[in-house]
Amino acid sequence: MTDKNSGNKGEWSEVYTFLYLLSKGRLYGADSELNRLEDVFYDIIKIIRHEKKGVLNFIVSENEKDIEIVDGNDNHLITLQMSEFDKKANLLLNKIINQKTAGAFEVPEITDFLNKINCFKLKAPSKDKSDITLKVHDFHTGIDPTLGFSIKSRLGKPSTLLNAGKNTNFIYKLNGNFTDDDMNKVNSMVHIKKTKKGEKVETAIGERLSYILSKDIKLTHFDISGKNFKNNLILIDTMLPNIISNMLLEYYSTGVSNIKILLDKIIEENPLNFDLSENHPFYSYKFKKFITESALGMLPGTVWTGKANATGGYIVVKEDGDVLCYHLYNRNEFEDYLLNNTRFERASASRHDFAKVYKINNDYFINLNLQIRFIK
Repeated sequence: MTDKNSGNKGEWSEVYTFLYLLSKGRLYGADSELNRLEDVFYDIIKIIRHEKKGVLNFIVSENEKDIEIVDGNDNHLITLQMSEFDKKANLLLNKIINQKTAGAFEVPEITDFLNKINCFKLKAPSKDKSDITLKVHDFHTGIDPTLGFSIKSRLGKPSTLLNAGKNTNFIYKLNGNFTDDDMNKVNSMVHIKKTKKGEKVETAIGERLSYILSKDIKLTHFDISGKNFKNNLILIDTMLPNIISNMLLEYYSTGVSNIKILLDKIIEENPLNFDLSENHPFYSYKFKKFITESALGMLPGTVWTGKANATGGYIVVKEDGDVLCYHLYNRNEFEDYLLNNTRFERASASRHDFAKVYKINNDYFINLNLQIRFIK
């Protein structure tokens, strides 16, 4: 692996997934609690990797004992037993689990093996949410589709589902008796933290909001900083900006970050005045669509057309090394998994320009930032 010999736990988990699937020749589905479904599986025909020198195909033999590696022109390169991939997958899993320090680390034995099979790239391009490409036999349709899956690992630090940026700032208007003196007082509220490098000044987001709300100021959704992100949300559902803004305000006001709990709270309050008399799941249905589209390819800074980059779905690497998937056929389980396993997270207020009151003409506004991370 000459391009990069080291990676973090998430990056090595992608390599582990590649080795694991070639050692098994089969990818199992999962229920909403991430338990293996023994009767839901996809037999792997081949795994396709894009390297600098071209496309490589890792083909599972009919006897399910060997892996034949051929290039994009169908030239045979090498054949290895699946047991070799199994040994390397187990070795890598142990290395990942036992790695105690944060950041990148090397696994020379795996690097040497990857070089042997002409793999020189550790991480899929960040602009693409498809981390691995599989050709599988689909028992539902009887066809053999080529599908891209996004990989999320539970072996390391929980990964983000939606990354923060200035374009994920939700803009709120302050309605009530608010003055310039109030604005200056709010913006002066900070925390001083002592670190090894000295004192660090952090925005006191909770205190700022508490002061604003104590003045009987009502914060109402006004806009979203990123036009692209706003239009992406409206494309998914026209009510999404309002639903998310209510959940986000509840999060920053109370400190409760669990998305399922926040959603239940919003359903109870019904701020958008939906007709809930027949128990229609307006809020959960719409929000599930949002987090699912985010998981499958929607990025805040890119125009979303509804076409998923991860065309097959999601692969999750469990703490015990099992590798399971949420195929788009079991979308309901996937949506429930995302809803039950995600939380809002505070990003850097100074970096992303939020939690500061500002004035335009005679109106006051504040930005609150959206970032979503897996719980584990």
